[in-house]
Amino acid sequence: MPGTLSFDDLKSRVVDGTVDTVLTCLVDMQGRLMGKRFHAANFVETSYNETHCCNYLLATDLEMATPEGYASTSWQAGYGDYVMKPDLTTIRMVPWLEGTAMVLCDVLDHHTHEPVPHSPRAVLKKQIARLKALGFDAMMATELEFFLFAKSYDDIRKSGYRDLEPVSGYNEDYNIFQTTKEEGVMRPIRNHLYAAGIPIENSKGEAEAGQEELNIRYSAALDCADYHTIAKHAIKEISWQQGHAASFLPKWNKDRVGSSSHVHQSLWVDGKPAFFDPDAKHGMSELMSHYMAGLIAYAPDYTYFLAPYVNSYKRFAKGTFAPTKTVWSVDNRTAGFRLCGEASKGVRVECRIGGSDLNPYLAQAAMLAAGIKGIEDKMTLAPATTGDVYEDAKAGDIPQTLRKATETLRNSAFLREVMGDDVIDHYSRAAEWEQEEFDRVVTDWEIARGFERA
Repeated sequence: MPGTLSFDDLKSRVVDGTVDTVLTCLVDMQGRLMGKRFHAANFVETSYNETHCCNYLLATDLEMATPEGYASTSWQAGYGDYVMKPDLTTIRMVPWLEGTAMVLCDVLDHHTHEPVPHSPRAVLKKQIARLKALGFDAMMATELEFFLFAKSYDDIRKSGYRDLEPVSGYNEDYNIFQTTKEEGVMRPIRNHLYAAGIPIENSKGEAEAGQEELNIRYSAALDCADYHTIAKHAIKEISWQQGHAASFLPKWNKDRVGSSSHVHQSLWVDGKPAFFDPDAKHGMSELMSHYMAGLIAYAPDYTYFLAPYVNSYKRFAKGTFAPTKTVWSVDNRTAGFRLCGEASKGVRVECRIGGSDLNPYLAQAAMLAAGIKGIEDKMTLAPATTGDVYEDAKAGDIPQTLRKATETLRNSAFLREVMGDDVIDHYSRAAEWEQEEFDRVVTDWEIARGFERA
């Protein structure tokens, strides 16, 4: 499989004219790529060392508004600069764009050149370092679910996002014939991402009309988050190139199932799976049971990082394969956490709570922190739940609204300890702002329901 480029490889391609543009990108709070397009010659001569960006990029919302209430930056502080420090191990070609390469950047304080604590990549790196100090490496994989629509982004926006029409007319879960019709979009997504060094496994139809899933091979935690972010960006760009729109909104229609981003995770030691014990029940090592106990116990605390918007919570509904309970099961898709690969070296835990709109760096960091806590405290894992978990009245609930998830985030002593007060205060403010913006909007539902009859 093609992989990343060395800096020397990039310089050679710039000299021979293969590359004329370098996308220099940071990951913002929403998990999007933000940055600059450099003339390649300038990048390899000087800008490979560092460039700058406005520090509001890590204190804004989906609309690029500038909310008040952030300690890191404000109008009063003048919105200064951050340093974008290219991580030269992440250089790769962007095969769906002519003559273009990409590099991801870490975000540093302009004065100290220390990592900005609430930068998503820094948040994840901190938890990876904590895990490494315990002697473990985290291997993770995310599933990307999204809807593909018949019309383009521009046409849909001009219509006011009304009368949305998916590319197919029926549930296409694993359906080869229907997904053949969509290969004009999905084939270049798979092939271009593979050529960019993303270890694509497969794509498939998901459980709704026009719903797709892209699966990427498991990898080290930071690589996994990088792959997810680049893949999500590519899916949107390639869909746009083909005249279609791809949406990662978790619940775009009340009568259709939502889109998730399940996260698979396991710990390894010296290249071997530390979650596997052939002599234990389910093949699950004691280490894995402690990790899962922490993962489940603190799930309400970190739900915001799995579901960061008002719409995210519309997805949690019984009978839709989206979980509502924070319990685990063995290969049971009604639970919030599923043990996969039972009694094999591939044994792992899948978190099914996250929506398609999650930021993978923040989500993975929060789950690693919870797992580490479980290991450190030798937490006891409750027995597996069986049957229809939706109907289990004794099982703990996932926070059902952004308002509730924000409250648990803000008041989480655990997350404040492992991530830092500044990080939790920062993302609590992001959550509050999202709720405030929603609360002031008059929705179509309210008007249609009450215009005449109220």
